[in-house]
Amino acid sequence: MKNLLSAGLKKLRGEDSSVARGARPTSPPLGRRAHIIAIAAQKGGVGKTTTTVNLACALAQQPGARVLVIDIDPQGHVASSLKDAVRIAGTSLSDVLLSQTPRDLMDAVQQSDIDGLSLTPPDKALNETDTRLSTRVGREYILQAAMARARAEFDWVLIDCPPNLGNLTLNALVAADRVLVPCDMSILAFEGVADLLGTVRVVNDRLRHPLEVLGILRTRVDGRTQQINDAIGGALDDNYRALLLETSIPVNSALAQAQAAGKSIFQYAPTSRGAHAYRALAREVTGRVTSGGPESARRAARP
Repeated sequence: MKNLLSAGLKKLRGEDSSVARGARPTSPPLGRRAHIIAIAAQKGGVGKTTTTVNLACALAQQPGARVLVIDIDPQGHVASSLKDAVRIAGTSLSDVLLSQTPRDLMDAVQQSDIDGLSLTPPDKALNETDTRLSTRVGREYILQAAMARARAEFDWVLIDCPPNLGNLTLNALVAADRVLVPCDMSILAFEGVADLLGTVRVVNDRLRHPLEVLGILRTRVDGRTQQINDAIGGALDDNYRALLLETSIPVNSALAQAQAAGKSIFQYAPTSRGAHAYRALAREVTGRVTSGGPESARRAARP
């Protein structure tokens, strides 16, 4: 009897090592309140998924942290970026979003081989889901409603959004507390920032959801193109100085190689410039979220 009680306590605490990869994560006692961050950009190719994956892995390195990545992008690149640590199985996100009766997002959550990190599986059917959501009453709030348990079971939830402003992105923004906006050093990405910030205003004003802009993240910063960096960086600073994060992500071949290998940058090249940048980003994000201001975030981001 004593052994049975001991085993039961281990399961309740999440200490049972028999939980198989791909299974739903063992639930701790409810009582956490996740910081939910949508990573969104109007333009593709700006490092959105790379940022989602590596920021999530950096946050998961915090002692005792539980992190969930929701891949609401039909391309499903989160799982391919971490294919070395995940197995695809279980309920799809489309099943949750299109159910005629309310569904729990946790039905689609799987545990990875990376300590503290869980995720939803890739779902090509999300392309059709985006269209079908147009016919649903209260369509912008479906993901938010499905996340009640997830909010209480995780410390951080990151949502990888599609590179557009459709129904799936609106669901992510309404479910989130904050939005992180990656912007590479290109004019199209710069123009897309204004469109996305306009959507944030719609979410605040028309949908009555208090969504904050966590910050604008400069990505794919190439030291060899200083003139372009100065032009785009200067425009970002002139227009969005208060929102611009101090951390920037450099062009780093290790980031692309890690993604191709299906590993986080911390597994693939932990001492690379890309790894250092995403650790700094995690510190800055944590500082802004927990202290509520860019000054404290800048202090937290310093080594």
